[in-house]
Amino acid sequence: MKTITPTELLKLLATQPDLSLIDVRTPVEFAEVHVPQARNEPLDEFKPRNEPVYLLCRSGNRAAKAAAKCPQGIVVEGGTLAWIAAGLPVTRGTTKVISLERQVRIAAGALVLAGVILGWRVHPGFYGLSAFVGAGLVFAGITDFCGMGLFLARMPWNRAAGAAVSCKLS
Repeated sequence: MKTITPTELLKLLATQPDLSLIDVRTPVEFAEVHVPQARNEPLDEFKPRNEPVYLLCRSGNRAAKAAAKCPQGIVVEGGTLAWIAAGLPVTRGTTKVISLERQVRIAAGALVLAGVILGWRVHPGFYGLSAFVGAGLVFAGITDFCGMGLFLARMPWNRAAGAAVSCKLS
């Protein structure tokens, strides 16, 4: 897999402004903050190309998955977080959103907690819910495939750029 640093990409964009730069995050994440020249194409809708394409996401993981489908895909190292950390220009929206990774942690934690409470108060069989979520997290860690993340990315609040899971934290 080929990679490029955010600073190298900025220099390249200065000489080739029509470069194909695709951000594979959800529309809501993209609307919050993105590289000005980037075009949004969520990972689950990403179409492989037979031309050089620069791929970007929050930290680089989803971009790497998109690059695996694209023979000429080039991943921006560290994603949008690295771009921002380097002090490079971004376009910011007015809404703050909870990242998909945080949504997964919130959902998984809520399901584990619900399984424990229901197992304690209603029926011990509900402990199985906590075990199922725990097994799913282990599977996601080993395989780098997160079914819950894919599921949450398809939720309405992550699809429409105007309707977001808001968060007042910076």
